[in-house]
Amino acid sequence: MKQTVFTKKNYMLTGLALAVVVIGFVLMTGTEGDIYDFRRTTLAPIVVLAGFGLGIYAIFHKDKG
Repeated sequence: MKQTVFTKKNYMLTGLALAVVVIGFVLMTGTEGDIYDFRRTTLAPIVVLAGFGLGIYAIFHKDKG
């Protein structure tokens, strides 16, 4: 059996990271309300950056054993 670089856990973490980034971009959208509210200017960028951080962790994560 050929050993791959990524394991199943790496792919699951990458999928989770992608979902978090998408949720962050969805939080940025909207046409109603103030454009400078907390959700669009603070919360959404933090969620997107957390998703990118999780993606980097998913790439570099190595299973023990």
